[in-house]
Amino acid sequence: MSDQTPQETVERALAIAAGIKDVDGCVVLADESSSANVRWANNTLTTNGVTRGRRLTVIASVKGADGVAAGVVSRSSVRTADLDDLVRAAVAAASENTPAEDAGALVEPSRPADPTWHEQPQETSAAVFEGFVGDLGAALTKAAAQDRLLFGFAEHVVNSSFMGSSTDLRLRHDQPTGKLEMNAKSSDLTRSAWSGAATRDFTDIDIGRDADALAQRLKWATRRIDLPAARYETIVPPGALADLLIYMYWSAGARDAHDGRTVFSKPAGATRVGESLSSLPLTLRSDPSAPGLACIPFVVAHASSAESSVFDNGLDLSPTSWIDKGRLNSLIQTRHTAALTGLPVTPAIDNLIFEQDGATASLDDMIRSTERGLLLTCLWYIRSVDPQTLLLTGLTRDGVYLVEGGEVVGAVNNFRFNESPVDLLDRMTEVGSTQVCLCREWNDYFSRTAMPAVRIPDFNMSTVSKAS
Repeated sequence: MSDQTPQETVERALAIAAGIKDVDGCVVLADESSSANVRWANNTLTTNGVTRGRRLTVIASVKGADGVAAGVVSRSSVRTADLDDLVRAAVAAASENTPAEDAGALVEPSRPADPTWHEQPQETSAAVFEGFVGDLGAALTKAAAQDRLLFGFAEHVVNSSFMGSSTDLRLRHDQPTGKLEMNAKSSDLTRSAWSGAATRDFTDIDIGRDADALAQRLKWATRRIDLPAARYETIVPPGALADLLIYMYWSAGARDAHDGRTVFSKPAGATRVGESLSSLPLTLRSDPSAPGLACIPFVVAHASSAESSVFDNGLDLSPTSWIDKGRLNSLIQTRHTAALTGLPVTPAIDNLIFEQDGATASLDDMIRSTERGLLLTCLWYIRSVDPQTLLLTGLTRDGVYLVEGGEVVGAVNNFRFNESPVDLLDRMTEVGSTQVCLCREWNDYFSRTAMPAVRIPDFNMSTVSKAS
């Protein structure tokens, strides 16, 4: 670990950059992280641990005859003696690079100095699980007494981001992120069910309730029904929907749409912004201050890509509607891509909320109103088949159930599916109430989502899968 605070490291790196005559501008990012975790298997606690980490990124820009080039160098555990080499490596990289297409003026301060700038980074510890572990022990004891097995993983991470620039930006943000994943199995390992939950501090986790819900799903699976591949009316629960819509969100870059590469493209460099994607009044939005899903309120870009720009570091983020009342309203934009498309600057935000005004049905309500259909648990191994339509394929996992007459009557085999989340938007016939949830496939990368359960009248289960 460094022998300086992250703030001192940022200031020292900026001072070194300011003393190098070729440097046109500089941004320094110091990322501190701490994590704590607990694991269990076969109804027994197995391991726990706490980790710490630090990474420093220097982004230097150099102006040449043909334009401004950027150089980015990132290293972990940088000590004071290493700072000069790190900064000069970033400057050398910029000097060797061609001019950056996304080059622009570095962001100027838009708000008063952060009064918490000089405070220590926030940290987590095993203490975050103090109440949780007792409830977990009770759930494990109950599972053993009822002849089922519980496996799982609980993790809490706090990331502290410090940003300084040669334009006098001094920004910081402390981001807590927690998740719980749990799997229940019958004692003979023939039946399995999964659940997940997102949290900021584990005070809102009810692991007893979650374990009981898994026990109910194992009971449903005592009857096995084999079904062929076909299109089925399907209830997609919040976490599974999150996996599909996160992939759609990641595919909503304005630059790729402008270049004609995605489902959001139109001919001649135009995009589908303004088009209706659904006859239902659906909204997909992000908000850095969303209750329970609050996230970093300014751009942090460690590298430039089609969806991000290192020159945008520190740019304020504000509530953004990606889909508004069924209409495509925004795509992910940097300042550079916004100039190309003529659309507003709408950078990516680290949460996602999908909702329909007035929708109140719970998942149980939707089951009770189903005459015959499938109920999913989660999706797995999601991959793109065709970016032009955003056709995705993947597998069902840990419980697909048959609903008849408003009741779950058994578990069916797994399927491979082929669907486009963009196409699904216009085929939804019912949307439930929105709740904070955890996706399964992408939760290592994107864990702040609030989604409803939705009803799809003809979800394409393309083949039967032997996956368990």
